Amino acid sequence: MKKILMTDTTLCGENVAVMSFREKLEIAKLLDKMGIDCIDFGKIKNVKTDPLLVSTIAPLLSHSALCISVGFDEQDAIIASRALTGVANARLALCVPVSTVGMEYTCHKKPAAMLEAVDAQIRRCRSIMNHVEFCAIDATRSEPEFLNQILSVAVQAGATHITLCDNAGRLLPDEAAQFVANTLAALPSRETICVSVSFPDHIQMSIACAIAALSAGADGVKTAVDSSDCSDIYPLSEIIRDRGEVLDMCCALNTTDLRRCIRQIEQITRPTAEITGAATTGVNISNEDISLDKNDDCVSVARAVRKLGYDLNPDDEAHVYEAFVRVAEKKAVNARELEAIIASTALQVPPTYQLVSYLTNSGNIINSSAHIQLEKNGKRLEGITIGDGPIDAAFMAIEQIIGHHYDLDDFQIQSVTQGHEAMGNALVRLRNGGKIYSGNGISTDIIGASIRAYLNALNKIVYEEAAE
Repeated sequence: MKKILMTDTTLCGENVAVMSFREKLEIAKLLDKMGIDCIDFGKIKNVKTDPLLVSTIAPLLSHSALCISVGFDEQDAIIASRALTGVANARLALCVPVSTVGMEYTCHKKPAAMLEAVDAQIRRCRSIMNHVEFCAIDATRSEPEFLNQILSVAVQAGATHITLCDNAGRLLPDEAAQFVANTLAALPSRETICVSVSFPDHIQMSIACAIAALSAGADGVKTAVDSSDCSDIYPLSEIIRDRGEVLDMCCALNTTDLRRCIRQIEQITRPTAEITGAATTGVNISNEDISLDKNDDCVSVARAVRKLGYDLNPDDEAHVYEAFVRVAEKKAVNARELEAIIASTALQVPPTYQLVSYLTNSGNIINSSAHIQLEKNGKRLEGITIGDGPIDAAFMAIEQIIGHHYDLDDFQIQSVTQGHEAMGNALVRLRNGGKIYSGNGISTDIIGASIRAYLNALNKIVYEEAAE
């Protein structure tokens, strides 16, 4: 099975210029956590701050390579290579247009001059870096003979990676596959060169074109989070995960962390109003994203469960489906309701930790605090902490008791009855070792419901760890 190389270009986007240093670092960490093979940093624009950012990002990466783009200027390669000093997995990328119009109007060069310039700069980059990429911008509008010629020059000069870009974004899947097949057939040293593709989503065909190109022999694809300039990473990863055996391909993406990491990146890259508005896109799951009814079978329900980010075993999937059938006989089931079904039916376990009492204090002139008492194996345990609000303080008090922090993947509260004494339902999703554990709690006190939901999820983690 062929492993597909995933390169992410999120840090090359237009809105990156207005991001803070910390936000860029956070995006890089999240991309690495997702399992991205290579993070494309783009070109060094600020010679004072960008190299510092690269050197700060590098030690944080455990999986991803780091790539910096250069042009024909000799100083580009020098500045980029200095920024990558000490980076274990680094790459320089010469990104230049190869169409007739692009060469003349962007680089002011004729074909013969372009060949010379590419040869010189690739050799220069290879003399200072083990991995060098030649990114052929606007490759699908290049003259085929010239494209083959310039790719051959780049390979012979030392390029280890080639990227073919369809900047026009007009190709259909069959055309993309034929273009890649023809180009690869003429590429020298094909067996030692990694060839990636990049398709914008101008006509909503980038995913289909990427899959067609990979099936035609390409080794990798350039992706992005929340951008139309490259293939959207989430649906592409879903196709490879669900249909990888048929396509004979796989990737290194951490699918259990993918949705949450993408959501966090979107919160950084999108304006606040767009995130909180009703017209958000991407992988934020709303009630409208999932709609199931009594006609849906167990396969459809299991697919929706995975879309929510859960990785359940067959027994739990069966329990969820049984509960779903009972609800679906009366009404349609949306994302929030499916989450509640999962929380109440999947991996129900004997409670290791039981709630004895809780006390919270909050106000506009004091810091919120929580005093929690739990019981474990007949022994009373207690924690007292200060937090950002009573629920945060309560969760931190529980963490103090158990001596461990779990990532809070999601937290939802809603009313399930009406009136002054309305029952509140809380849903908590904790992440441990790449898996999601959900818990729910119901109480007339929403803080109590939240604490019970957290303990419900925690007990599932503890039970499963003890069984291993």
